[in-house]
Amino acid sequence: MRSAMSHLVLPSVVLSALSMGVLARITRASMLEVLEQQYVQAARAKGLAEWLVLGKHALRNAGIPIITVVGLQFGNLVGGAVLTESIFSWPGVGRYAVRAIETTDFPAIMGFAITFAALYALINLAVDVAYYALNPRVRA
Repeated sequence: MRSAMSHLVLPSVVLSALSMGVLARITRASMLEVLEQQYVQAARAKGLAEWLVLGKHALRNAGIPIITVVGLQFGNLVGGAVLTESIFSWPGVGRYAVRAIETTDFPAIMGFAITFAALYALINLAVDVAYYALNPRVRA
């Protein structure tokens, strides 16, 4: 078990490195923008603890762009998985899709495309539901 998990570390880091960088930049920019808002200053003026101001007031409102980027990064992760599985010789859906394309296995190609298109649509639905949960203005 330990050996199998250790073989997942490098492919996982390679696959997530770009997404982590983009997500960190968006989070920072969004938090800097939100921290200048009046409601954050009012929460600080009320004497709330800084972790409460950041967690409840700032991060909740800064979460909308963050969730958007997470949803959009899913497509990049699927494309990156194909490349990462090929480089690290990891048997997975990405290598199966590449092999299907090379051998012109049309049912497998269509199945791959339909599955990931449906998964991408479900991810976008989850992003919209998260908008609804985070931002009360969306509910009205």
